[in-house]
Amino acid sequence: MTRSFSAVRQVRRPQGEPRREDFEFVTEPLTGPGDGQVLVENIYLSVDPYMRELMDSGDWAKGAGLEGRALGRVIESKAAALPIGTIVFHRHGWCTHAVLGEADVRVVTPVDGVPLSAFLGVLGGTGLTAYVGLTRVARLQPGEDLFVSAAAGAVGSAAGQIARLLHAGRVIGSAGSAAKVEHLTTRLGFDAAFDHRDGPIRASLAKAAPEGIDVYFDNVGGDHLAAAIDVLRQHGRIAWCGAVAQYNNLDDPPAAPHNLFVIVGKAIRLEGFLVRDHGDAREEFERFLVPHVRSGRITVDETVADGFPTIVDAFLGMLRGENIGRTLVRVTPE
Repeated sequence: MTRSFSAVRQVRRPQGEPRREDFEFVTEPLTGPGDGQVLVENIYLSVDPYMRELMDSGDWAKGAGLEGRALGRVIESKAAALPIGTIVFHRHGWCTHAVLGEADVRVVTPVDGVPLSAFLGVLGGTGLTAYVGLTRVARLQPGEDLFVSAAAGAVGSAAGQIARLLHAGRVIGSAGSAAKVEHLTTRLGFDAAFDHRDGPIRASLAKAAPEGIDVYFDNVGGDHLAAAIDVLRQHGRIAWCGAVAQYNNLDDPPAAPHNLFVIVGKAIRLEGFLVRDHGDAREEFERFLVPHVRSGRITVDETVADGFPTIVDAFLGMLRGENIGRTLVRVTPE
């Protein structure tokens, strides 16, 4: 009996906000692995804001479908180091199955008391991004006050929680709804949060942080960045991770913050970073965070859609801010 797999491909470049019509689902015969390869059945797939940029670059295709972080199970193996049943992380995400070589995967060892999905979220690239941004880029010190934009999103929710473990002073977040604001302050331990749709961001942030902040973890850019520059104290630091405010307007991005030169007067340090440049931090990061996830001190914050056919809608919903935490698609039961 011929086996098959399903995959998603991009068929056109979006004009502004992406739509379902920008994608197509395909079903093709599934081939087995060659020497040194494994056949992986995907369990969880992650959809992320950076993928919106890839839609404009024309460089999103990878293997059978589109690039994306994934956790899967080896179901056929011709690689001695990856026996059947091994759980692996890889980046051939927008498909149900993938034929991969040993160099394409990283073995994931499940931990008792920790959901497998966490290794695509707070214990995966999401959490590592937050950890690197706080410890290596911003160099957050105990007692320092932190502002996180898009704080109910995947990286933002991880950054706020990790900051607590690093003994930050006040942790403040912005989000896109009253429900998300409540989630930040009641479930994730933020000291204050505000809905960025309620009014001028500068006024909302100044009210939430009347004495200023020391560090800004930026996932948004635009007006959030300008507001943070105003509120940052002398020698403040900005760890710039993302710019979701402009992802749908790459052809006509917002102007630079009007107060950019304030960075000079306050001696603020602004540094952009990519987590892919900090792979050497993974072991340290896991030693630090796994015990806190297992104990429940860190919340595994995620929105999970069931079934591979939901992946496009999950991606579009994430871009509209309909998620809390990491957005995942569960392709098959664990």
